[in-house]
Amino acid sequence: MLTDLERKELAQLLFPNIKDTEEYIKQYPKRNLPEGAEVTRFAPSPTGFVHMGGIYMSLISRKLAHQTNGIFILRIEDTDKTREIDKGVEQIIESLNKYGLVPDEGIFPNGEVKGEYGPYMQSQRLDIYKSFAKKLVLEGKAYPCFMSSDELEALRKEQEKLGTRIGYYGKYAKWRDASIEEIKKALEEGKEFVIRLRSNGDFNKRFNFKDLIKGSVTLPENDFDSVLLKSDGYPVYHLAHAIDDHLMQTTTVTRGDEWFSSVPLHKELFETFGWNIPQYAHISPLMKIDEETGTKRKLSKRKDPESNASYYIERGYPIQGIMEYLLNIANSNFYDWRIQNLDKDINDFVLKLDKIHKSGALFDFVKFENICKDVLAKYSAEDIYNEALEWSREFNKEVFEKLSSNKEYCISIFNIERGNGKIRKDISKMEDIQEQLEIFFDDTFNNLEYPELKEGYRDILKRYLKTFNINDDVNTWFEKIKEIAEEFNYAVDRKEYESNPDKYNGNVGDVAMILRIAVTKKTKTPDLYQIIQVLGEDRVRERIEECINR
Repeated sequence: MLTDLERKELAQLLFPNIKDTEEYIKQYPKRNLPEGAEVTRFAPSPTGFVHMGGIYMSLISRKLAHQTNGIFILRIEDTDKTREIDKGVEQIIESLNKYGLVPDEGIFPNGEVKGEYGPYMQSQRLDIYKSFAKKLVLEGKAYPCFMSSDELEALRKEQEKLGTRIGYYGKYAKWRDASIEEIKKALEEGKEFVIRLRSNGDFNKRFNFKDLIKGSVTLPENDFDSVLLKSDGYPVYHLAHAIDDHLMQTTTVTRGDEWFSSVPLHKELFETFGWNIPQYAHISPLMKIDEETGTKRKLSKRKDPESNASYYIERGYPIQGIMEYLLNIANSNFYDWRIQNLDKDINDFVLKLDKIHKSGALFDFVKFENICKDVLAKYSAEDIYNEALEWSREFNKEVFEKLSSNKEYCISIFNIERGNGKIRKDISKMEDIQEQLEIFFDDTFNNLEYPELKEGYRDILKRYLKTFNINDDVNTWFEKIKEIAEEFNYAVDRKEYESNPDKYNGNVGDVAMILRIAVTKKTKTPDLYQIIQVLGEDRVRERIEECINR
């Protein structure tokens, strides 16, 4: 072990012109929050697209903070510059905003920063990390390691050959007890170095740890002398998150399950600094049923386009529907809560971490789309129009032109089977709007093909045109349909038709289907009478005549 004077000399050699930690600690005063308020954070790395799992974790973190009158922070962990993608930070900020998960502190659009506990980008906090690393060196709790990548690889192979644990620890930690002379010589030779933790853990000892999702578990102590600062001066996640969570006074860390194995190291780091460790909630990844194998697996960035958070934005799924589904898979009791509180905001629902799936929630796309349909069914025609207009402005120019040039007409289209006790559940996303509009605009209608029509359809359509009156109410309109049915030997009474099917050419529904196909070229549509009212008399007559003459 180095003496106090030697450690002081070493700290100055390694970290010249770096301020003491006390100067940074003063910049982070105690938060003035009510008792029980939680400070949470979403701390992504800008190394790829925003995964749906990130949105899921952000929702949980933000919900925990806001339901306790706490603070939700967005902190960007951009210390891995080799993997950082272009505009990665902007993508993160934009995704959170589009999903309505706006933080209380952190980085905002156009580089705006809110909050007094920043900087909120780790690349702007390098001197802070170096200051705390320097403190550890001064206290003999960290040291420089000059082992090259070749030497580390040779060590790994030696450990494999011996059948022992792979890693830098104990007798394998070559620079752990190096003398000040050895360290100075390596520095003079210009050797690259990292700063490692001098672990006091014993792998053969275990400790109890309570995870807010997994519950109580027993884990081995950490004994690895893990890297804290890389040779380029950037911190590893382990050091940076501990310092940031302490200074920003994070009370609850929600993060991916992949970090659970690092708990022993993180516990030791907080204890080494003399800090209270925050509560951890390790969230298992979102899962799906693999179409090929029928087994459950992780929602994959490589295999599954729906893993990308932008997938849902580009297709126009309602944000409320997405949030409701994510809450539903986070806490299964949300479903019952929603049934009992149909008109309440989801912010009124109290999320419980101990109800989150320990093994990973299953993302069922069918159930997800059904929830989105339920949400959109409650929209007014004007709401559908406005949301479709904004979505199409960015993602579908053809639809945008139709919507923006035909506002009232489009609102009347969206109003079909909406309101007056009607619940229309034929769309789950704004992308579905294009198909809804195609029968109402001649340019798209003309590109459709007629389905097969029943024999004698022309005579039925000619008969319909003789009495067609756009001003008929729905009852009068349908009575005329029934008259035509009787005239052409189609049963008006369903039970009668089912009893004697050979007696008739069909039933009144078949007559209505002939009319539906003539007017829309589809066999399934919303209410036909309402469609006819929206299309107007001239267009309906024109389409029926076209069908007759085809």
